[in-house]
Amino acid sequence: MTDNPGNLLVVSAHAGDFVWRAGGAIALAASRGERVTVVCLSFGERGESARAWREGRSLTEIKAIRREEAENAAAALGAEVRFLDLGDYPLPETPEVVDQLVRVHRELAPTTVLTHALADPYNGDHPAAARMALQARVLAQAVGYDAPGEPLGAPPVFLFEPHQPEQCEFRPDVLLDITGVFDRKRAAMECLPAQRHMWDYYTDLATRRGVQLRRNAGPNLGLPHDTRAEAYVRLYPQVTGVLA
Repeated sequence: MTDNPGNLLVVSAHAGDFVWRAGGAIALAASRGERVTVVCLSFGERGESARAWREGRSLTEIKAIRREEAENAAAALGAEVRFLDLGDYPLPETPEVVDQLVRVHRELAPTTVLTHALADPYNGDHPAAARMALQARVLAQAVGYDAPGEPLGAPPVFLFEPHQPEQCEFRPDVLLDITGVFDRKRAAMECLPAQRHMWDYYTDLATRRGVQLRRNAGPNLGLPHDTRAEAYVRLYPQVTGVLA
């Protein structure tokens, strides 16, 4: 991921996904002065709000709760957030939604895109969001596609880590050091009490990925023992003049 200021787009199936899986990358980008836009396709109101349902909340109330949580989390990370309110479980995968995402790509002209992994047997909304995000990126590049704005370039796409990576064919090839912004990620996670059980899980995951980052970086960098990291898969080849 580049250190130069750019424009990061995150396509998230539900209101909390971007925090657990990419909060560190978002906070890092914001700290570099990048514009960060999160597009939440749904609020996660049906599949990821069990606590609110058990409390007897209505659908309208749950959506409002999840919206506020996601807005607070995005603010803690330094991002803006948009909600398409498509509904979840299932998340509709339609040409109309893809067109909405094409228009977002054309408007924002992202230099980097983050979204879900392409396989998840536990939650079909996640790969559906990824498929639509990737199709939108391709269509936004087409000169002849009927949408406002200039054709998109070729922003790299990074797929963030699913909840159960071994079952989702997730083999990371990028480990991102988020040590310097992990406190912001943790603060953002704590903006999501609807999924409180995820706070410690993703804190522990950041620690484990940090151990792997230190191992792969080697001892010469002198990284601290409390290094924290996020794992990603880079979907398209890196273009470079130097192998490093």
